[in-house]
Amino acid sequence: MGLTTSAEAPLPVGEVSRLIGGWIDRLGAVWVEGQITQLSRRPGAGVVFLTLRDPSYDISIGVTCYRQVFDAVADIVSEGARVVVHAKPEWYAPRGQLSLRAVEIKPVGIGELLARLEQLKRSLGAEGLFALDRKKPLPFLPQLVGLVCGRASAAERDVLENARRRWPAVRFEVRNVAVQGVKAVPQVVQAVKELDEHDGVDVIIVARGGGSVEDLLPFSDEQLIRAVAGCRTPVVSAIGHEPDAPLLDLVADLRASTPTDAAKKVVPDVGEELDRVQGLRERALRTVRGLLDREERGLAHALARPVMEHPQRMVELREDELDALLARSRRTLGHLLDRADSELSHTRARVRALSPAATMERGYAVLQRADGTVVRSPEEVAVDEELRARVAAGEFAVRRVVGPGA
Repeated sequence: MGLTTSAEAPLPVGEVSRLIGGWIDRLGAVWVEGQITQLSRRPGAGVVFLTLRDPSYDISIGVTCYRQVFDAVADIVSEGARVVVHAKPEWYAPRGQLSLRAVEIKPVGIGELLARLEQLKRSLGAEGLFALDRKKPLPFLPQLVGLVCGRASAAERDVLENARRRWPAVRFEVRNVAVQGVKAVPQVVQAVKELDEHDGVDVIIVARGGGSVEDLLPFSDEQLIRAVAGCRTPVVSAIGHEPDAPLLDLVADLRASTPTDAAKKVVPDVGEELDRVQGLRERALRTVRGLLDREERGLAHALARPVMEHPQRMVELREDELDALLARSRRTLGHLLDRADSELSHTRARVRALSPAATMERGYAVLQRADGTVVRSPEEVAVDEELRARVAAGEFAVRRVVGPGA
């Protein structure tokens, strides 16, 4: 029910705590899952104290139970184990503290854990977090590698030693975190986010040695999977050994079977690269030499041709051909001119033979009247009409003195 309070009529802290306790007392028993982080079993005490933690949200809550309740699972439950507790929420008003009173404790078995992981795998896969088109390519030669691993762990040593053996100049930005237990998930998530925000980091390696299914559970946590999926920097998963398959392997941009394998896949081997460069240089040199040899043979073949040995020979041949053509053209033109001259002479002779002047040279004359008309008949000329007579050497005037028919 609602409370009526104001700045003038506030509730005391104790009253608020009492009211919260009353509300919580009305709650029924609930089933709660978590990981045991602390376990206190005092000799002779009838009550066992536990701390139950949710690693995904970094929340803990105290749990109490009677010894006989815990003794039922004491042989299979210890610190770090995941359990399901049937408990009644309780509120301790003097301290304002919430706790759980357990009446039954059940360990979470491997089969159940694997079933939950499979369900989470299908759910995240349906969202596309494991899709291949989301994978980012790794840089060929990273200048700065981010490494998330346990402090002074074999995984850290394997990555650093193998990477520096392959490429001595490589640099690392290391984040040492808990890699199992209740603190693993928040610490790994924080380290991955810090390295992803680091401008100089080119690739991130999350590494851990092998372990049991329970030990590797933090690397299948949904919070970590989503954090890695949101990274802009390529992430390499190097968790456990070859048979181990946490969900981190599926969301990472590259999966390495071991930390040593991660170093080999992230950092190129300087010796191998030098051998590859040397091989490419030799291949390029052979190619250039082959090209030069081929061109040299082609040039020698071209120089061996007669036209290259005696380049003036072609000019000489063309000169002889040109002289022959000129002589032929002169002969042809001479023949044409001679024939045309002969034809012209014959034509001139025929024209002269047909010319009136030639007729007059034989003694003939042409009579013309005063108006220039030629006299063709005696009847055309009147008596005493003055005419002109044209002969070969000139012309003179004549007059008719006798009429026609006289």
